[in-house]
Amino acid sequence: MQSTIEKEISKIKDTLTKIRRDFHKNPELSGQEEETMAFIAGILESLGLSVTRNVGGYGITGTLFGKKGGRTIALRADMDALPITEKRDCDYKSTRPGIMHACGHDMHMAVLIGAAMVLSKVKEKLAGNVKFVFQPAEETVGGARGMMADGVLNDPKVDTMIGLHVTPLIETGKVGIKYGTMMASADKVHIVIKGRSGHAAQPHCTVDAIWVAAMVINAIHQIVSRRIDPLMPAIISLGMISGGTAPNIIADRVEITGTARSLTAEVREGLAEMIENVIKGVTDSVGADYEYTFTKGPPSLDNDEKMTDLVKATAISALGEDNVERIQKPTMGGEDFALYLNEIPGVFFRLGTGSKKRDTLHPLHNEMFDVDDDAITSGVLVMAMSVIKYLKGNGK
Repeated sequence: MQSTIEKEISKIKDTLTKIRRDFHKNPELSGQEEETMAFIAGILESLGLSVTRNVGGYGITGTLFGKKGGRTIALRADMDALPITEKRDCDYKSTRPGIMHACGHDMHMAVLIGAAMVLSKVKEKLAGNVKFVFQPAEETVGGARGMMADGVLNDPKVDTMIGLHVTPLIETGKVGIKYGTMMASADKVHIVIKGRSGHAAQPHCTVDAIWVAAMVINAIHQIVSRRIDPLMPAIISLGMISGGTAPNIIADRVEITGTARSLTAEVREGLAEMIENVIKGVTDSVGADYEYTFTKGPPSLDNDEKMTDLVKATAISALGEDNVERIQKPTMGGEDFALYLNEIPGVFFRLGTGSKKRDTLHPLHNEMFDVDDDAITSGVLVMAMSVIKYLKGNGK
């Protein structure tokens, strides 16, 4: 079967490259992926899949039904781009100012479309069903939740799911496999410091919200180093601050927004409480007030052992053992694919797209980021063969 799949991939490699570059030229932000959805729907319908649009917003699913009575495996790709101005010069540079695919979602979609194309060629041999899940709004940590609310894991019931993400840290032609916890939970922190305004010449008659915010920020940044076990990874990053109206007016309001990340549920819950305790302590001591919200995003991403075994074995068979890297350490980045894995077993793996020759070593979320199109073949092959192995019973 692998040789058949490889032949089919070779026939569509150029087509998939063009599709990937079309996505790159026409990026859409989270919650705005309407054109992307329509384009993908047309392809999936042409393959004879059962297509459902507007799942969780502009999400779309296409189901390939194999032999009756079999299990259902889902493959997932995210669709949204980022609010970044592309600085790379290429024929497929983003045509939309201030928006670009700086996280490789264009590649994810192309790989999933490729998997749909080649698996549809062998659907009579599939001992089960395949659901292709194109998810919107991953970057805003809402797309998976919306798709699940709209029943993406049902009709037919999904038994397992596989997802992937590109990385420039792994060479093109290789994949990365991680057992257990792979990524951190990612929660949003929003703080409003409330003071009392007045003249800049009379600060003693005011409660300076900027001064209070500075103390709050400093105190929050001491939580991880002094309150959390150093063997239990955690990060608090405060990325946005705004306040004040004029240089000669003491500010009465400052807003601070950031993220809190951890690898365990215990630390995650502790962070939420410790952050508020710090804010309350500082504001109480100087007569200020505050508002605080801790909005939970995706939990930590924990790969299922059996599904990780399956994808690892598939990748070794498809690409060769030297092209399968064992990732040793989790990353503190967040990924809402974890929400699916809270409901069903599954696995998330890394697709290498790093190439010095192709200048694809720039980090994710960078204005020069791009992927090496030669990685499409590896992604499609591992995805398609993992489906075939699972439906044959190797995922039990």
